[in-house]
Amino acid sequence: MPTKERARDRGQRNAMREWIKLGARLREERLAAGVSQGHIADVAGLTQSRISRTERGQRLPPRLDELGRHCSALGLRLSLQAYPDGRAVRDAPQLGLLDRFHLQLHISLGWSTEVLVGKYGDQRAWDAVVSGSERVAVDAETHLYDIQAVQRRIELKMRDSGMDRAVLLVASTRHNRAVLREHRRALASTFPLDTAEIMSSLRAGRIPEASGIVVL
Repeated sequence: MPTKERARDRGQRNAMREWIKLGARLREERLAAGVSQGHIADVAGLTQSRISRTERGQRLPPRLDELGRHCSALGLRLSLQAYPDGRAVRDAPQLGLLDRFHLQLHISLGWSTEVLVGKYGDQRAWDAVVSGSERVAVDAETHLYDIQAVQRRIELKMRDSGMDRAVLLVASTRHNRAVLREHRRALASTFPLDTAEIMSSLRAGRIPEASGIVVL
């Protein structure tokens, strides 16, 4: 529950911050155009009080279509985007996959979970980091939806954390194995090692020499 509550609270704060910023922007655009709130309300098909509340950042927008009409009345196009802001809450199968992997490591190797990528304000995290004479990051996937997106995500995290090797830990399901077979050649540049090569090193207390994919 604490993880879910933190995610919910962070999401609420982010939404309110962006809503207030947008309201201030809409007010600036209206004043620059030299028109009243009533005029914008008439053009957008909204009430003057709705325009006023939006400009002051009071309450989150009830409907996106109303916000879109408000923007359009000012000659603006509403655009929404979501950015990485912390690891999604993990489910029991993912935690179980990480536990199975952890149990196969040599006792001399260190194990840390939820390790931040490292840049100030960057909430992205590795699911785990295995440490010995060197370190290797671990990200776990129980169901592969977009393997290319997963590959890009790990490549960016390696770049931004200074980590030179990572393990993509994948649950051994028929679907996942089929996805990996289909894309193995494209994945080879980022993940050259396979399950046997990586686990052989980790069971012997050695950090793998390169990144790879482990299917468990």
